[in-house]
Amino acid sequence: MDEIVGFIASFGFCFVALLFIDPLVRFFLRFLGAYAIVEEGTCHVYVLFGKVIGVLTEPGLFILVKSLGLKGLIVGFFGQRHIIDMRLDQQYLRSLPVNSEEGAPMGIGVWYEMYVSDPVDFLFKNSDPRGSLSANVSSSAVRMLSNMPLGNMLETRHTMSRAVRADVSPKSNAWGYKLGSVYIRKVHFRDSGMIRQIEEKVVNRLRQVTSAIQQDGANRVDIITSSAQRQAAVAFAQATATRPKVVGEALEEICQDPAVANLMFELLEVENLLKSGAKVTLVPPGSNTEMLKQLIAVRS
Repeated sequence: MDEIVGFIASFGFCFVALLFIDPLVRFFLRFLGAYAIVEEGTCHVYVLFGKVIGVLTEPGLFILVKSLGLKGLIVGFFGQRHIIDMRLDQQYLRSLPVNSEEGAPMGIGVWYEMYVSDPVDFLFKNSDPRGSLSANVSSSAVRMLSNMPLGNMLETRHTMSRAVRADVSPKSNAWGYKLGSVYIRKVHFRDSGMIRQIEEKVVNRLRQVTSAIQQDGANRVDIITSSAQRQAAVAFAQATATRPKVVGEALEEICQDPAVANLMFELLEVENLLKSGAKVTLVPPGSNTEMLKQLIAVRS
């Protein structure tokens, strides 16, 4: 029983120590300057009596007495520690107002990257490096890209991006805040009336192109149809001209045999009678044909 009670007491003491005492001990050790933990992508700048005594840029665990000397023991009481984010950052400036050479009101969208290159200059040479960099990029874009020909403004974005970066980089480097990539992402018209006029012109042009394509297609169809009709008419004319010759040659060959010719003409005569729809009365052979003819004439 005593062993169980001792185990529970030891467990409770360790739990309380790890939950409350350990964070407090580590906090006081860091406050006293015993050690410092630099996280990935951050930088620690230590200032004592208005003077920078050390900069920790590499991530890891540092013993301040070893890194800063004896000043590390009092920097927690009389100095300051600045934690600076060294990671790459980016910003997008929307619709910066510029005018083309033709006087068209345009809007430029500029995307750029920036990061801290010198922590000490970043802290002490400019009170608002991010705001100053944004203002410089904006003013540089307006100054460098104004009065450009409209065609170049719409087509040469890479050249415009390089011009803005070359103009802003020296100023940002002096503050320890380095400008990275710069890209003109969007070029657009700012005047709504001009936008509507361009839309109307584009729509009218599309309609003209569509009607021209339709007319060209109809003309091509007409050409094909007339060509086919002409070829068909030529073929029919040739057939019409050839038919009498073919019929005459056939009749000439048939008439060489009188029996066949007489039979053929009789058949043609009978066929014409059948097609005409006339009434035909058959008279048996050996009868009184004169009397039958008179009776038929009287009946009709």
